[in-house]
Amino acid sequence: MQFTAAQIAMLINATVEGDANAAVATFSKIEEAQAGQLAFLANPKYEDYLYTTGASIVIVNASLELKQPVQATLLRVPDAYTAFATLLSKYQEVMTQQMVGIQEPSYIAKSAKLGENIFIGAFSYIGENVTLGNNVKIYPQAFVGNNVKLGDNTIVHPGVKIYHDCWIGKNVTIHSGTVVGSDGFGFAPQADGSFKKVPQIGNVVVEDFVEIGANATIDRATMGSTLIKTGAKLDNLIQIAHNVEVGTNTVIAAQAGVSGSTKLGNNVLIGGQAGIVGHLFIADGAKINAQSGVSKSIKTPNTAVTGSPAFDYTSTLRSQALSRNLPEMERRIKELEKLVQQLLAEKV
Repeated sequence: MQFTAAQIAMLINATVEGDANAAVATFSKIEEAQAGQLAFLANPKYEDYLYTTGASIVIVNASLELKQPVQATLLRVPDAYTAFATLLSKYQEVMTQQMVGIQEPSYIAKSAKLGENIFIGAFSYIGENVTLGNNVKIYPQAFVGNNVKLGDNTIVHPGVKIYHDCWIGKNVTIHSGTVVGSDGFGFAPQADGSFKKVPQIGNVVVEDFVEIGANATIDRATMGSTLIKTGAKLDNLIQIAHNVEVGTNTVIAAQAGVSGSTKLGNNVLIGGQAGIVGHLFIADGAKINAQSGVSKSIKTPNTAVTGSPAFDYTSTLRSQALSRNLPEMERRIKELEKLVQQLLAEKV
């Protein structure tokens, strides 16, 4: 399927610069693109490729000033990265809309309620009283437990497990291998040194427009709900413990972990391999650097922290800069000590 520059421009509200009839059928990186492919330029580091790329069409920022002529047709937009993402989303919609129906073998409980234009892949399990909205896509070998609700346009990729009673909103994407609603890590210590399991009778609620990466785990609440709010984005291999709240549009990178009952505010950014202990509050807009260990609440919005235990980001950078100078500082101190000893000796 081919699209012209003029047609693509209508989809992303772009201004065409060059041949409006130039056509593309696939996408590629700007440094590797060939004729018939579309690329984009958002990072200035790749600007040199704009003048050598074989791409037929390139999406660029409207503010870009050309240093020399280009062969490709340009589509100028306010933000090339966002426009390219929008275009890929529309392409993905076209591709997924083609998948409709129920493949066999699969199990669907008679009490399940199925919306329109759904897709259920082979070897999937749909439990009792499940509700699937319109245009839901459930890929092969997925498990959807009893009383689960999936909103319109939600995509469940192969091998996802959604335990009973969990609610998933609209336009949610859950990638392969992720488990939603597994038991929280609750065990009561006993006098004899053993541990008694505390039943986890809550659930997980994932609101609209959330994306959850592959092999993530989101534990159900002991009571109430573990909550992932609208627009949150979770990377691969993330652990969200019982009764955690992840705020609106909060982003968490791979291998991070959030312990039980911690509440993350809105628009929080958490780097890879960061760890947050339980029962904390993380204020709106906080930035937690990769591999940071957060052991105290962050109460001031837009605070940036780093290190383990995590400290204020700017102060930590200054400390790190000073630590690099410690050998030189030691040498100077020793010289000053010698000088002081000489001065004292002269007075004697």
